[in-house]
Amino acid sequence: MEFVVSSRVPFLYLLFIFLHVSSAVDANISIIVPKGRSLPLFNGSLIEEHKKQIQSSSVELVVPLICLFSFTAGLPTNSFALWVLLFRTKKLPSTILLINLTICDIMLLLVLPFRIVYHFVGNNWTFGEPFCRVVVGFFYGNMYGSVVCLALIALDRYIALVHPFGAKVLRSKKNSVYMSVLVWIVVLAAAVPLLASKQTHEINNLSITTCHDALPVEEQENYFLPYFTTLFSLCFLLPLLVVLFCYSAVLRTLMAEGQRFAHAVRVTVLMLIVFVVFLLPSNILMLWHYSKSSSVNNLYMPYLIALSLSTFNSCIDPFIFYYVSKDFRKRSWEALRCLKSDLESSSDSRTKVTLLSKISKTERPLNGESTHL
Repeated sequence: MEFVVSSRVPFLYLLFIFLHVSSAVDANISIIVPKGRSLPLFNGSLIEEHKKQIQSSSVELVVPLICLFSFTAGLPTNSFALWVLLFRTKKLPSTILLINLTICDIMLLLVLPFRIVYHFVGNNWTFGEPFCRVVVGFFYGNMYGSVVCLALIALDRYIALVHPFGAKVLRSKKNSVYMSVLVWIVVLAAAVPLLASKQTHEINNLSITTCHDALPVEEQENYFLPYFTTLFSLCFLLPLLVVLFCYSAVLRTLMAEGQRFAHAVRVTVLMLIVFVVFLLPSNILMLWHYSKSSSVNNLYMPYLIALSLSTFNSCIDPFIFYYVSKDFRKRSWEALRCLKSDLESSSDSRTKVTLLSKISKTERPLNGESTHL
């Protein structure tokens, strides 16, 4: 039942998007398509160069489509993964970390529909200042929380395979709870500065209200640059180094002992895809964008696209679960087989009912004809 309910969530969100966009169009909202992140704002207005960038049509559909793909692909798979982890698998220390990672991914994915609406109607935020803070805070908080969680999962695998004798002590449920608390401390630490600062600003010369897309110059240089630099260092660069160290040590250990290491290779490749392909570009562009020299560069659209692509990591994470946890692999296949058999039995029952109804319809005229004779 839980899986059936969760599979309907994307439909309800897409219905909400359609209704909200329809109401925005009916209200004659100017459909300008600004694309950028935190453009420098001067006295409530943008300079002409930045107006052209924020009104560019080159990414008119790219960003919403990327977010829409992440949402429609990521939410069902993560919901299924969470259902399997909560109700079908043993609550091992590694499982607890996987549950926390799944929750981070789902919370990030749930705010994407509001970003889709926002970009689709021309970067005009209509949900109010408080909810803009919530969406921005949830987005960055859960994104970096999931990164830290991936690093802790790599550390857990490192302890289990490289130091098996110490694993009995270090890989306890108590320590996994401590690591889970650390993940949510990171989520809160990343979200609170965004929740505490003003995120929406009316652009006088464009007649729109942006959400984190245009901020005063002083805030960008004095507030957000140190904030995002800290996030990059502690919540991306450090986890990346941990992942590289842990999985290289795991691969060396498995190869030295002559054990099969195909799963470890796949996990390593998936981790590198998440960090290098999806997360690294947005983090590099973010630092460059918020630096003082970035105002002369056209980084807004590339950063926005890279930031949207970073949501793909939520689609990759369930596959990491598959290779990290043997129990998750087993229970997932069992759940899918049960679901398939339920669908087949339901289809067979509908077929039988249809055949019986056809037989009854064909028998009625014959009975009537014999009575007439």
